[in-house]
Amino acid sequence: MTLSLKTAAVGSVLLLAACGTTTTERAATGGLAGAAIGGAVDSSWTGALIGGAAGAALGAVTTPKHDSNVNRRQYYDERAGRYYYYDPGARRYYWEDGSRRN
Repeated sequence: MTLSLKTAAVGSVLLLAACGTTTTERAATGGLAGAAIGGAVDSSWTGALIGGAAGAALGAVTTPKHDSNVNRRQYYDERAGRYYYYDPGARRYYWEDGSRRN
């Protein structure tokens, strides 16, 4: 396999390892992507196992440590029929979908 194809395969694993918001989700998507690409590159179970292990490890390591949307307290606006929350970093209120609440 050529160097550019291997580089593209590694880049794909890196991008797919970033799918998910929790450590488990990111490790799972990274492992699956790594196994698929490792098997395709090496055409053997060994390549798939090594790629899967590397992808899972990379996915778990790249999990964000803090997400401002996790564990936030939400409030309910009865007139609008929607939930909203306060972001202390921005000092603003936002609707549950992330749009700014005026």
